[in-house]
Amino acid sequence: MSHPDPMAHPDPSQLGAWLARQLAEPGPLALAGLEAVGGGCIHRAWRLELADGRRFFLKGHRPAALPMLEAEADGLQALAACCAPPLVVPKPLGVGEVAGWALLLLPWLNLATGGSRGQASAAQWQALGAALADLHRTSGTGRLPAVRAGHYGWPTDNFIGATPQPNHWRSSWADFFVQCRLAPQLALLERGGQPLQRAEAALEQAKRLLASHQPQPTLVHGDLWSGNGALLAEGGGTIFDPAVSMGDREVDLAMARLFGGFPEAFFRGYQERWPLDPGAEQRVDLYNLYHLLNHANLFGGSYLSQAQASLDWLVESR
Repeated sequence: MSHPDPMAHPDPSQLGAWLARQLAEPGPLALAGLEAVGGGCIHRAWRLELADGRRFFLKGHRPAALPMLEAEADGLQALAACCAPPLVVPKPLGVGEVAGWALLLLPWLNLATGGSRGQASAAQWQALGAALADLHRTSGTGRLPAVRAGHYGWPTDNFIGATPQPNHWRSSWADFFVQCRLAPQLALLERGGQPLQRAEAALEQAKRLLASHQPQPTLVHGDLWSGNGALLAEGGGTIFDPAVSMGDREVDLAMARLFGGFPEAFFRGYQERWPLDPGAEQRVDLYNLYHLLNHANLFGGSYLSQAQASLDWLVESR
């Protein structure tokens, strides 16, 4: 899915009227600035400033991408409903289509820069890990009325990056992870003409390894790599760009070690607040296979060989 014209942005005159509707204010609102900022590898993003000084984060793509932004908004709403300081989740302010763009409006957060992963910030990362543990635990206490008690999944399908992510309710964690996570990614690779060897054997082995593991269903971020979390300049931390479902909380902690990883203080804070179940370390590579497969589908290249190596490891593990 390609971006709109990289030099383009939503028409400010139409954007002002849309913003007024999203914020339930008389409009149109006057814009003072719309500055391009980093927004990941899928969408474009801007820092939007109103004439009255308020700032927002705006994500956009072609209208066909609106379901992706709606799913992101849904996930952020759920995470925000279960979090507490020092964890901040940007709560969506509006999502819709305007002037040939699909748009998601979020609060502007001042992310820490420079030495945000240094020794001086270790206490903040530890507090953020503990806050994620609190979010996971809180989400299993009836805070989310739309979820199905004792089941894994989500009321709607959503996306992991740009890849569709099925979330059909299952009562078995092994069944959910195999059928709604690994199997669709492997099938997508095959349809794309890049099938991996030993795929069926890997699915059987994954089901066997998870057969006796039936964790408490918790709200998981689902895409918690180091680029989707940060410390805030004024203290505390934030997570964003989710791919939520009710699942095993270990999937968030596993991915947090992938692609650069969060600082160790983050994991220490989590473990001190809510220790992981026995055998969690042995499940890290299995859970991260999902993300390697997704990257192989999205980007190909070396991710294909990494995914095959992980698949081979899984089949040969005992």
